[in-house]
Amino acid sequence: MSQSFAGQNLKYLRKLKGLTQEEFANKLQIKRSLLGAYEEERAEPRIDVLELISDQFKISLDDLLRKDLSEVKGNYLAKRRMQKLGSEPNQIHFVPMKAAAGYLAGYADEEFIDELNTFTLPMLGSGQFRAFEIIGESMLPTPSGSIIVGQKIDGLEDVKQHSTYIVVSRSEGIVYKRLSKNPKAKNKITLTSDNQAYQPYDVNAEDILELWQAHMVITKVAQQQRWDVGQLASLVSNLQDQVSSMKKRMN
Repeated sequence: MSQSFAGQNLKYLRKLKGLTQEEFANKLQIKRSLLGAYEEERAEPRIDVLELISDQFKISLDDLLRKDLSEVKGNYLAKRRMQKLGSEPNQIHFVPMKAAAGYLAGYADEEFIDELNTFTLPMLGSGQFRAFEIIGESMLPTPSGSIIVGQKIDGLEDVKQHSTYIVVSRSEGIVYKRLSKNPKAKNKITLTSDNQAYQPYDVNAEDILELWQAHMVITKVAQQQRWDVGQLASLVSNLQDQVSSMKKRMN
């Protein structure tokens, strides 16, 4: 029986389109886990799935099943990657919050990183950059749902006191905080929120997997904090009432 290349060709074609397994599975109207089984050759793709791919990519079923498309002359995936490296040096991989758990396990896995969507920001200059979605109110006025674009730093010795970083650690996951080093406890680093309602806390240096110094914050226009005259007047009035109340208690 001749070898079938269907599984590895599915993976090749998906990457050719720059799609994650979830996105490609949705296009094929199958579960992501089933696509994973096809790509890992734990199951043979159904004929209806192969026909759909054949139509989308204008490839014959015979070529899809019997040819290793990645070895065919004019390997488009290899060309695409070379073009990225040559013309887009600041290719930024984006880690959405839904991928945070997977990132902790796959941050050093090229296959996992290759699954992430990418974009470019030419104004950043040289260096390795990555973008992370943050959720929560601990860094207000930076709103929940913001995208933090950070530059990779090699280690704690490069941390700038009280600057903001994306910290990837075994104990805390992916967080966005201001960092400070304690010269008396070199094995720990203090993480501080901009929102003073949240208390600072320490993380062991050995638990930190990656550090990305924040360079840009991307937010939706609708998320940006706005203050009108009425809100400010109400705030001042509330503060005056609180001060008056405190004075009465003191007297």
